[in-house]
Amino acid sequence: MNRSDQTGMSDRDRMSDALSSQKYITTLYNAGANECEHMNYKSDVLGILNEEHQIEQEIFDDMKKRGWYEITEASPEKLDKARQKYLKK
Repeated sequence: MNRSDQTGMSDRDRMSDALSSQKYITTLYNAGANECEHMNYKSDVLGILNEEHQIEQEIFDDMKKRGWYEITEASPEKLDKARQKYLKK
């Protein structure tokens, strides 16, 4: 069911917002991990980063299962073209 509440947000809107938020959060933790000087602290931040990626994956999987996040499979020709583009650099 994809109903709206008093906020005007549907379930799909909330899930999309949650996925966007998780992508942003993982970006921040990744930047934080890159800046860590002490290995113990870096290890903790990397553990949290991994947990956040797992949450992101769960949201993505749920959205995909509901048909709210469609993935178009690239043709072999498009994959080969992209591969060639980056091999030239």
